[in-house]
Amino acid sequence: MGKNFVEELTWRGMLHDSMPGVEEHLKEAMRSAYVGFDPTADSLHIGNLVPIMLLAHYQRCGHKPVALVGGATGMIGDPSGKSSERNLLDEKTLRHNQDAIKKQLSHFLDFESNEANSAVLVNNYDWMKEFSFLEFIRDVGKHITVNYMMAKDSVKNRISAESTNDGMSFTEFTYQLVQGYDFLHLYKENDCTIQMGGSDQWGNITTGTELIRRIGNGKGFAITCPLITKSDGSKFGKSEGGNVWLDANRTSPYKFYQYWLNSSDEDAVKYIKIFTFLTQDTIENLVEEHAEAPHLRTLQKRLAKELTTMVHSKEDFENAEKASGILFSKSFKSDIKTLNEKLFLDVFEGVPQAEISKADFDEGIDMIAALAAKTNFLNSNGEARRALKENSVSVNKEKVKEGYILSNEDLINERYIILNKGKKNTYIIKLV
Repeated sequence: MGKNFVEELTWRGMLHDSMPGVEEHLKEAMRSAYVGFDPTADSLHIGNLVPIMLLAHYQRCGHKPVALVGGATGMIGDPSGKSSERNLLDEKTLRHNQDAIKKQLSHFLDFESNEANSAVLVNNYDWMKEFSFLEFIRDVGKHITVNYMMAKDSVKNRISAESTNDGMSFTEFTYQLVQGYDFLHLYKENDCTIQMGGSDQWGNITTGTELIRRIGNGKGFAITCPLITKSDGSKFGKSEGGNVWLDANRTSPYKFYQYWLNSSDEDAVKYIKIFTFLTQDTIENLVEEHAEAPHLRTLQKRLAKELTTMVHSKEDFENAEKASGILFSKSFKSDIKTLNEKLFLDVFEGVPQAEISKADFDEGIDMIAALAAKTNFLNSNGEARRALKENSVSVNKEKVKEGYILSNEDLINERYIILNKGKKNTYIIKLV
């Protein structure tokens, strides 16, 4: 066997709760454990990274990870911490999402290994789709009392909030039974004895251990990790544009890199333990180094490097790092021209843009027109003239005077020019 899994989670701050006896259970032999993932999108997001890392550490400790895609449960809606139900997806969409999720998980888990602890992906839709409602309430439902189900925090919280929403449907109420049956099924078919998840999943997981005891005459275990919070109170995993996705088409590698780079010092100390495979000694040395010179952001840079490389690629990390550095580069004008158009647009996302026709540009555009009449970046020619006289206008980060004429020499990717008025006002001219 490899490292002690429970000890590994403990020093990394990834253990919230576990059932008594689970550590001894893991020491006895290689064990299978599973985590469920919601397949309602064709990408996971960084909110899923903690359970992914649970499975990854589990495999690295010599045990067998099982990733369950909840094709059936994803159709229902989980009441845990949610205020509304999920949408019903068709099977074709679910299969597409499952394939995309497996591809992302393969960055962390080894599905191809010939070793006994090779990772496995399963979909609960495969065993739930033929299960009739009558069979389910006869074979599963009768073993769990309503009193037992009502006692779960996830159910109590939704029902107590009934005055502010539409209450809890029967569909959602039965979610814990369906998830519990998954655990029983994997216990019987895959010899899976442990289910892991976020701390909000404790009630659902223990329903599974109860079914294993009552129907399977066996013993199942639960391990949960803490829900990640940010030191400033804002929600982890969210940016201004919504979720931070693992799919490069949904969240670019540059924005992904920036999310981690912008972590607070306090959060970076926590994140580097949870979201990387760096050793305890390496992390302790990094924390010490960071404490000596926090302005160098040693922890954030290493965190962003490890995650961007792991989720995307070494090349994506290097491009993101280069793009980040260019904004503060002394050779900005030449460096910015080395970025491809997609990366350039990522860097300047949200910056006001104005379009100018190539025909107009070919005749040459003076700076006053470029700031006012042609773009409306500034309100008037007079304001543009004042800004130029105050020496506060830059073209591609180089100061210019009133007589400056924009030309092809200024173009980035043959169609963009960056204008600045002072340090805080940035504008993009785009040729069309």
